[in-house]
Amino acid sequence: MRQKVTAVFDIGKTNKKFFLFDKDFKEVHKEYITFDEIVDEDNHPTENLPALQKWLKDVFDRILETKEFHITAINFSTYGASLVHIDANGEPLTPLYNYTKPLPDEIVTSFFESYGPKDEFLKTTGCGDLSMLNSGLQLYWLKKTKPEIFKQIKYSLHLPQYLSYIFTGIPLSEYTSIGCHTALWDYSKKDYHSWVYKEGFDNILPPIVSTETSINMNYNGNRIKIGVGIHDSSAALLPYVRSIKNKFVLVSTGTWSIVFNPFTENPISDVEDNKDALNYMRINGKPVKATRMFLGNEYKVQVAKLDEKFGVDDNYHRKVKFDYDTYFEIMQDFEHCFKWDSIVDKDMPNKTKISYDKYEHAYHQLMIELVLLQIRCIREALGNNDIAKIYVDGGFSNNDIYIKLLSHHFRDKKLRTTKASLGSALGAAISISDTKLNSKFLKKNYALKKHVPFIVT
Repeated sequence: MRQKVTAVFDIGKTNKKFFLFDKDFKEVHKEYITFDEIVDEDNHPTENLPALQKWLKDVFDRILETKEFHITAINFSTYGASLVHIDANGEPLTPLYNYTKPLPDEIVTSFFESYGPKDEFLKTTGCGDLSMLNSGLQLYWLKKTKPEIFKQIKYSLHLPQYLSYIFTGIPLSEYTSIGCHTALWDYSKKDYHSWVYKEGFDNILPPIVSTETSINMNYNGNRIKIGVGIHDSSAALLPYVRSIKNKFVLVSTGTWSIVFNPFTENPISDVEDNKDALNYMRINGKPVKATRMFLGNEYKVQVAKLDEKFGVDDNYHRKVKFDYDTYFEIMQDFEHCFKWDSIVDKDMPNKTKISYDKYEHAYHQLMIELVLLQIRCIREALGNNDIAKIYVDGGFSNNDIYIKLLSHHFRDKKLRTTKASLGSALGAAISISDTKLNSKFLKKNYALKKHVPFIVT
């Protein structure tokens, strides 16, 4: 008898992944692939959408034919801020424009002249001025600069919903994709912003449904439940929201360190001109307050410099554990030593000044300064909310110094780490499942670990 499974395509900018999960959300099969990028009409690199579409169909059709698995449901998790514009025949009209592609200055200026003041607009829509990362502005750009193409658009679909559309032929929108710094949503009105209606874009944005929506249909002779797709960051948050009863913030660490507060009473950031204070949306349309920092990237840059300065191998930093005496010595006469390459901070010096003769001391100094930045990020996401738990997942959850310093600075909170390598894929599977998660889910599936602050002597 074939094993019943849920299939998930988890599409990142680099790796494209396919997973099968059993009824207990255990991974029973996975495949990875990468595609070389192609270029758009301006020679800017972008996703190879035709190759991606072909791979999706080939993999799915092949798995359907196996004697080992019986697919009962499928869903899609992808990066956000990306739109696929389709014509009346359902065919893409443009390349999948990369969110790193800069918008022309005159377009951005014209937009805010029409719909500003800029600060007020960004607060209302819960995003920074991020050019094409504000994917709603892509529609404005197309309408102004490519009117002939714009006229042919039947629907503009967020990438997760386009992948679902490939299998269902039904165009839909859902909250998590609309809510990822698109500049489309008015968080105070809980509806599209008035500018969307004034430009007539509501006519090409498909009907909004809950992220938990699935379509039961016959696919190649198989009865399958097909999800509408989900934005990857919101998907990674979902297992926590579903399994934890008390309020919490999640610190998701990687190249970007993003702090999610799904229990905010005030989603709009109070910090003026902060491009890194954003809003996301939960699967039911409720706001998630988020702050982000390029922490993992900066860590990588600075560790490489320390490795070279002290003549150690690339992996040496992984062996350095928290040492209280070293920490105490640094804090006795603390001053900022690192000038960041990819982060702007008012406390950093004009140039990096390392006076230590031991790698371990310099590395502790680096981690102390990075954690101070992280603390600021967490406090901003917390706001005035009474939240007692902090969860940390991703790369820094294994960094002994980072975790010890965080638990020290948040002595009044309960700090937990998890290992969630399947994060967004698992969230996509859970979002279309009827299974209720309990408090043991994270312990069983995510290697949940408790941490206590070190004793100050």
